[in-house]
Amino acid sequence: MKTTISLLTIITIFSFLSSLFAQNEKETGKFVEEKDGFYKNEILKSIDEFNNPEKEKKKEFKLDFSGMDLPKSKDEFKSYWYNDPVSQGRTGTCWCFSTTSYFESEVYRLSQKKVKLSEMFTVYWEYVEKVKRFIKERGNSEFDEGSEANAIPRIWKMYGAVPKKAYVGLLPGQKFYDHKEMIAEMKAYLENVKSTFAWDEDEAIRVIKSILNHYIGEPPREFYYEGTKYSPKEFLNNYLKLKLDDYVDILSYMQKPYYQQVEYEVPDNWWHSKDYYNVPLNAFMEALKNAIRNGYTMALGGDVSEAGYDSWHKVGVITTFDIPSEFIDDNARQFRFSNKTTTDDHGIHLVGYQRVGDRDWFLIKDSGSSANDGNFKGYYFYRGDFVKLKMLTFIVHRDAVKDLLDQCQQGKE
Repeated sequence: MKTTISLLTIITIFSFLSSLFAQNEKETGKFVEEKDGFYKNEILKSIDEFNNPEKEKKKEFKLDFSGMDLPKSKDEFKSYWYNDPVSQGRTGTCWCFSTTSYFESEVYRLSQKKVKLSEMFTVYWEYVEKVKRFIKERGNSEFDEGSEANAIPRIWKMYGAVPKKAYVGLLPGQKFYDHKEMIAEMKAYLENVKSTFAWDEDEAIRVIKSILNHYIGEPPREFYYEGTKYSPKEFLNNYLKLKLDDYVDILSYMQKPYYQQVEYEVPDNWWHSKDYYNVPLNAFMEALKNAIRNGYTMALGGDVSEAGYDSWHKVGVITTFDIPSEFIDDNARQFRFSNKTTTDDHGIHLVGYQRVGDRDWFLIKDSGSSANDGNFKGYYFYRGDFVKLKMLTFIVHRDAVKDLLDQCQQGKE
């Protein structure tokens, strides 16, 4: 009997201790993703819907493209070498993306080298030059995201050029460029400079550089490319080997004399360049068409806000209810520029062409966000009438427009 009681006691004590130790086993933690609960799914959602009721989407008056014979593929076009389209993100730097793409094609045309160049290197130094002029002109100079195609050779002559691998201009993990906060910060600083008369150029440049460095990084002074060490100027002169003085800007509007070099009077020409060869519209179009047919691509600048411009159909055309194509002339073009229905709002790269019946069509490489709608991301198809009415300028190698430049030298009227 005593033995039985003793055994039961031992078993009971053992069970108790086992239970006690089991209850005190060491616990561990783990990382879990936060779940959206009642606060976010119900309270915040209800508050947001109350404060920001959904508005009826505004309708645009657009061309009805039903039944129209439009290009269906970029492969229909005769085109020349260019890098694949890239996005400019949320920036106003189409002028740089389009013209950088153009010069990449020029490098290949002249030396058969395929190179991807950094757009942001040019953008960085363009802002530095803008602040210099802003200080010099005591605030009476444009400081914004826009510029012109001929800013690229101007900046490259001063600072050189770099491959994209050497300077991307994106922050770690950032997929698309976003300059909204950067430009706002720079403009706010310069407005303060203007209001306080703090016209210290060195200090202004230092502050602008610090803002740029924070948002897009500091550009390199030296880098390696294909095993060779370069400075930006050495890369431009020894690798790209572009003769930048060989590139000319062609313009067509009536408010300046024809066959002369004139100023392009738009805000984005903030340094008031007078290097544009201004020619009549027919000469402008003939030069453009001859250039692309003879193997020269070019960077174009103009307006993309017409009823016949649509990102989903990938086309830019002029509608008959706007103006029949046979009536597009210098007057129609100038009228729209003067009343600001044609503006200098976008830069693109013309890379190919085709002739369909009696119509010219042009293949356009475009860095703007709308170009990525629908099929053939990064492209548009412009009909000849759209280019004739809405594209104001183009930059091209002088060899492509020799006859036109000869006429300008003679001051032909």
